[in-house]
Amino acid sequence: MTSRKPDVVLKAHGLDAHYGPVQVLKDVSFEVRRGEVLVILGGSGCGKSTLLKLLTGLKPPSSGNIEFWGTPIETLDDDQLRALRTRLGVSFQSGGLIHSLSVGENVALPLREFGNIPEQTLRTTVRMKLFLVGLAEYEHMMPAELSGGMKKRAGFARALALDPEIVFFDEPSAGLDPIMAAGLDKLILDLRRLLHITVVVVTHELESIRQIADRVLMLDRGEVIFFGPLTEAQNSDHPRLRQFFDRMADEVIAARNI
Repeated sequence: MTSRKPDVVLKAHGLDAHYGPVQVLKDVSFEVRRGEVLVILGGSGCGKSTLLKLLTGLKPPSSGNIEFWGTPIETLDDDQLRALRTRLGVSFQSGGLIHSLSVGENVALPLREFGNIPEQTLRTTVRMKLFLVGLAEYEHMMPAELSGGMKKRAGFARALALDPEIVFFDEPSAGLDPIMAAGLDKLILDLRRLLHITVVVVTHELESIRQIADRVLMLDRGEVIFFGPLTEAQNSDHPRLRQFFDRMADEVIAARNI
């Protein structure tokens, strides 16, 4: 009896991306399975933020294609694209909050844009999402009144507003102290378990990667140099993987090769 193949919810094939004449992604291919945490990692300038923009529709690829649930997004019309976006959530690096709106109003934005629900139901939904991320008492506060970690959590709540099936997190623990970063790592895993979501995280934070990743995609100079389970990445003999997971500077590598 053969085992059931994991469901593929997102598939990228042959993605290239340019900024003007500069190519920043080269032939990137991978897939994301339902319910997993995939971490896109690599050093600064490797192309991971650009890849996230492609996956979330903020930038079109120069070539290649992206499929969600088996359907290439370039085949979708405007109404179908709008419907697809309700199944995706995005939490931006800084939280991405609009500073002139309260925390609750920020979380309500996707509901107002994509939903057609009564105001009382909307308010109840906002409170539920804030409760999920530990901000139940902060609905009426302004972003400027929140700490860095709380802004990230508010961004999480907004990403979850429409009950998405896939949630993208951009550098969720960047700029936070280790205790707050660990709390966000745990929150991501708790949300995955409670809401049965698929998670894609872009980060270079080594400890977070070790805590949350099921599989990793490592980019180097815009190309995929590893795609597979975290345990295999950590045990790989590939020089760039070893350098990343052992936290070695380029100068150390150069000295070893003299």
